[in-house]
Amino acid sequence: MRTHHSTLHAIQRIDFEPDTFTPGDLLWLPHHQRLAHAGKKRQTEHLAGRIAAVHALRGFGETAVPGIGENRQPIWPDGLYGSISHCGNTAIAIVARTPVGIDIEAVFSPRLAEALAHEIANEEERAVLRHSALPFPLALTLAFSAKESAFKAYSAQTNGLPGFHSAQVVSLDASTLRLRFTARFAPALANSVISINGLINGPHVITCTLPLNEA
Repeated sequence: MRTHHSTLHAIQRIDFEPDTFTPGDLLWLPHHQRLAHAGKKRQTEHLAGRIAAVHALRGFGETAVPGIGENRQPIWPDGLYGSISHCGNTAIAIVARTPVGIDIEAVFSPRLAEALAHEIANEEERAVLRHSALPFPLALTLAFSAKESAFKAYSAQTNGLPGFHSAQVVSLDASTLRLRFTARFAPALANSVISINGLINGPHVITCTLPLNEA
């Protein structure tokens, strides 16, 4: 499969061409048999994500391809944490020494933003988003992505699937979004506020959550 690698700060990005994929490409993965019967979309996304992850791990002196856990989560080397995300023909990954979450999303169209707004944000949050300096569809996309990356970073402390309303937008601009957790997310984190890094990258937004960013 033809790919192109680039780096955005500590984020490793792989843009890939699904039409160039062949089943033999999966042999690069030690766990390729786990994907033998998956659909082409999952195969290409998974392969691109693991390529991005390997690039991220090289910064820590690791070369192994992350395997697949019981819940289909990536298995990272001891002492390291990572996160992978896909959108369209792009995969990104990041690795850190503390839990980390990353997410990439295509910017919502105005119509999609209005359709999803109530599911992603409550009335107070929507007011914050609409009064920001960003167009509402872009602001909502950042909020959606930030919640996704936060849930990944704090997954070990969450109550199962806490839902989008368990983390609420406090403020945002083009580079930073602040979220407040509710007890529904995790009782121990109730009212904690975290800062999440955001990046507008062409037709995509990328957000990254490191628990060390707690405020």
